[in-house]
Order: sequence, then C-alpha cells, then structure tokens
Amino acid sequence: MLLDHINGPQDLKGLTIQELEQLAEEIRQFLIEKLSATGGHLAPNLGVVELTLVLHYLFDSPKDKFIFDVGHQSYVHKILTGRMDRFDTLRKYKGLSGFAKRSESEHDVWEAGHSSTSLSAAMGMALARDLKGESNRVVAVIGDGALTGGMALEALNHIGDEKKNLIVVLNDNEMSIAPNVGALHHYLSKIRTDRHYQKAKDELQHFLNKIPAIGGKLAKTAERFKDSLKYLLVSGILFEQFGLTYLGPVDGHDIDQMLELMKQADSIEGPVLVHVITVKGKGYTPAEEDSFKWHGATSYKIESGQMLKAVGPPMYTEVFGNTLIELAEKDSRIVAITPAMPGGSGLLKFADRFPERMIDVGIAEQHAATMSAALAMEGLKPVYAVYSTFLQRAYDQVVHDICRQNANVVFAIDRAGFVGPDGDTHQGVYDIAFLRHVPNLIIMMPKDENELRRMMKTALDYNEGPIAIRYPRISGLGVQMDKELLPLPIGQWETVREGDSAVILAIGPMLQVAHDTAELLKRDGLNIRIVNARFIKPLDEQLLLGLEEEGKPVIVLEEGSELGGFGSSVLEFYSLRGLYGVPVRIIGIPDEFIEHGSIKEQQAEVGLTADRVAAELKNMLPSRKKRASSQH
Repeated sequence: MLLDHINGPQDLKGLTIQELEQLAEEIRQFLIEKLSATGGHLAPNLGVVELTLVLHYLFDSPKDKFIFDVGHQSYVHKILTGRMDRFDTLRKYKGLSGFAKRSESEHDVWEAGHSSTSLSAAMGMALARDLKGESNRVVAVIGDGALTGGMALEALNHIGDEKKNLIVVLNDNEMSIAPNVGALHHYLSKIRTDRHYQKAKDELQHFLNKIPAIGGKLAKTAERFKDSLKYLLVSGILFEQFGLTYLGPVDGHDIDQMLELMKQADSIEGPVLVHVITVKGKGYTPAEEDSFKWHGATSYKIESGQMLKAVGPPMYTEVFGNTLIELAEKDSRIVAITPAMPGGSGLLKFADRFPERMIDVGIAEQHAATMSAALAMEGLKPVYAVYSTFLQRAYDQVVHDICRQNANVVFAIDRAGFVGPDGDTHQGVYDIAFLRHVPNLIIMMPKDENELRRMMKTALDYNEGPIAIRYPRISGLGVQMDKELLPLPIGQWETVREGDSAVILAIGPMLQVAHDTAELLKRDGLNIRIVNARFIKPLDEQLLLGLEEEGKPVIVLEEGSELGGFGSSVLEFYSLRGLYGVPVRIIGIPDEFIEHGSIKEQQAEVGLTADRVAAELKNMLPSRKKRASSQH
C-alpha cells in the first residue's frame, strides 16, 4: 500500500497523478475502518481527501501555512503529517484530537472548534509574513457553511482591501452540519450550476488579448464589456467585488484539475478564492446518502452503516425537542430558532410539525440572538436553542439586545458542562460565569429529564424577561415523566436528601455525584444533606440564610468554571451581607482548559468525583479538624 510509505508531506512529492488517486482511495478506506471503532467526523473528512492531498503535494507545510476552518476536517492532514499510527486513540483521553491541535504537530498552525475563524487567521499570518519579510504561502480552507458566519465576511472585507497574497479555498459541499440555508447558499448554488461562464470568460480574454495596446477609449470599453459579461453570467462576481480573484468552480475530487487550478492560484498576485465542489461523505455510501447523520459519527458497522448506540433513556436534547412540540401545540406564539443546528439541538421533529415556526439562520449566532429579541418584543415566544460553547459567540447580543431590553427570550442551552470527545473547544463550562451577572436573566438547570420538562413549562409561562435553561450532553436518568406539566416556583431550591452533618449544593448531573458522596460518608456515620440548587439565578436566599444560621460545612458542586460560577455566587451572597458563619468550598472546573476524553474521565481529571468530595467534606468537619490538630 502506498499509505504505508507516507510518513510526511515530503513523501508525496514524487508521486504521479495516478498514485495520488490510489492514495486517496487508501486514505478513505483507512478513515472508514478507524472511525468505525473510535467514532468521529467521518463525512467531512471523506469529502476533503483529494483537496488535502493537492495542498500537501504542491506546497510545503509547515513553512506554508494551512488553516482549516473549524478543524474537524483535518484528519487527512493528520494522516499526511505523521500521525497515522495514533488514529486508534482518536478523540480518546490523552489521545489524538478530533481537531487541528498545535501541541500535536508543527503542521497544525491554527486550531479551532468554532466556524468562520480561518480567514481572519489567514489574514493575520499573511500580514505577519510580510512584516517579517518572509515569503511563505498562506492557505485557508473554509466551508460554504462557515462562510455565512459574520466573522468570515468581516475578514473577506479586510482581505480584499489589503490585497495580501493568500489563497482562500472554498470547500463547497452544500452542508455545514445540517444543510445550509440563506442567500449566500443560493448564490453558490448558481455558481455550481453555471456551466457556461468559464468558457465564455476564456474566449473573451483570448479576444481581448488580440487588441493592440493602443490605450484610450477602446481599452476602457473592452474592460467595461468584460466586467459587464461577468455580471451577466454571474459566477464569482461577489468575491471579485470583495477584491479577490475568483477561480473555479472545480471538481474537488479530480486531482488533475485541482492541481492546475491551485498552480494558477499560486501564480496570481493578491488574494485568490478557489471554489472547490466536493461531496461530503465521498466514498462511503451511507455517509454520501446522509451526510448530516454521518457528520459526527459514533462507532458503527462498516458493512451495514449501522451506528452502535447505547440503549437507554433518551438524551436531554431529545426530551427538549419533544417537550417543545408538546408546548407549541398549545401556544401558537412559540417559535424555535437555531444557528445551523436543527439536528444537534433536537429540533428536526419540531421543524416537521411546525415548519413555519422553525427558523434556521445558518452559522449566525449573533443574528439569531438579536432576532430573538425582536421576535419577543413583537409578542412571540422565541426559544433560542444553542450549544453552550456557541452561545459564547453571541455574548454582546445577549447583554445589549436581549437582557438590557428585558426581552422575553428563552435560551435552551444544550451541551452544558463537559462534552466528552469534542474536547476543549466545545466544553460548555463557561456559560454560568458569563451569564449570571447580567441583569434581568434567570438561569436554571434540571436534575433529571422530568425537571427539564417542568423548566420548559416555567420558562414559556414566564413573561417578564429572558430566562435560560442549561442541560447536559448525556442521557436522562429514566425517571417517571409527569403527565401534567406544572411550572416551578422561580428561585426555589429543593432538598432531595436530608442530613445534619454537612450540606452539598449541586446542580444538574452533579446531583448524582452528591448522592454517591453521601452514600460513601454514610459508612462513616455522617449524614449529608443534598440540595438541588436548580435555580442558578436567582439564588434561594431563604435556604442560604438558613444554612448560615446552622453553620454547617457547605460544598458547592458544579460542572462549570469555579471562577465566576455558581459557587462564586454563593460566596458573594454571604460576603455582600457580611455573613461569615458558614464554611463554603467550591468544587468545579479549575482555571484551565480540559482536553478531550469521556465525560467520566474529564470529571475525574478535575476531581468531580464522590471520593474527592467525600475527602473535602471530612476535612471541613469541625470534629475532624480538632482531631487532626490534636495529633500534631
């Protein structure tokens, strides 16, 4: 096999076109086999095999900079840069990352798990190159979905103005994760289907080249005629108006054609956009037929394409989607908004049931937030369904447009807490810290899937401002569901286990850790009280004042940032009132980024375990402290 002899990009340089084509097929087979065991982003990587081969064949990484937008399509790049032998560890704890990772290889010059960053990064690297007097190439690979992100358009505007030498490869597969939406998507569709533009443009250029260089009106007329033809035939005029030279579209699976076009791009002064048409999931029939399902795959059977999923209670995401339909049946004001994540956010059934009330804005989190505020002000009940990590991108809009104007928006914050294999770029561990200090906002987190349903009822009955529900990327507990949905009293916590030795305040999945801790300490004769602190904001002030009077040790458990998180709000509550009678310890996520692995491994890494919590509580108990000091 050719693949066995590829240890780095230099090993590609002497291959023929036919050998590159053979290598592409071997890489596809390698990915299909390896990901059947580990899971991962299969469809995106099958679509960029030839594209990645061409880049490494023509250019010289890491001197030449390859910047992959999002980075989940960098598996082929990893294979070609000496990491093939680590693919059994893909997305596993301490193993190979599912995204480009600077710490893994000198060939990974930029890392990202969010879309639309590559063009800004490319511009920065091109500016740095020129300021340092260097001569390397800068190539950004961005998908048509990511191109709709506002940040990408901001970067295009700057790139076209500065006229720096760089290549933008538009990987156009008509998909982000879900099918793309929006005007730019329709524009690219026109280009894909325009078979006559390139031929007409080439013939016109050949004609103009025959005109003698006599200057004056004739030359100006010819140029105007050429520009008019561009407008008439459409194609890449939008990008050319941005100041980039447009080349393509080209079949992204035809190595010969792509080599020629990339060579042409490399010879042009200034920024160039190369439009490459690819098939997401190319070479594996199940992934080609349903690239949405195979964007991020679990482990699967290669022959049948059957994904291997654990049987058990439904995911919180599914419970959210089903409950939203139930509530929307009774309230025609309910509208669902998603930034290109209808499937991941559990809204596909809602879209089928209420297509006119389902709004997918594409990769545009900021726009979705501000639009939600306007919908609320016009009397509708917008439910903005968004991953915690992606809500970070709309922070100004949350503060300025929603909370400041007290707009009655419901935030459905999915993937709150650890997310497992997607790792540090996707951990939903900062939303409590960046949301709880914003005025007018209520924040909740359920202990189980039935409480999620009740929180949704609470949120959609609430009419006095913004309200957020955060929930994890895990299955529910399999609890009994209430037939009649009743709202929760806002700001009221729930004592789920009585005890007189110490108290654990826990939110979400940390309730289970608290119960496990209580069972451990029960063996030592300690009775631990557990409080479901389901309202992160507002706090249950009466309960906290009662704890201060008792003076018992309190541990706050949260799968979120210790700095500025829920535990911090408890400490602030006591401090602002001058109350110092209760010892409080926070156990959450320390001031560091947590890498990929299973959620259990991530929890263990930061000490969100029953053993750690039990040890901390023992140290906090007064009798234990006295006994320890008397032994010294």
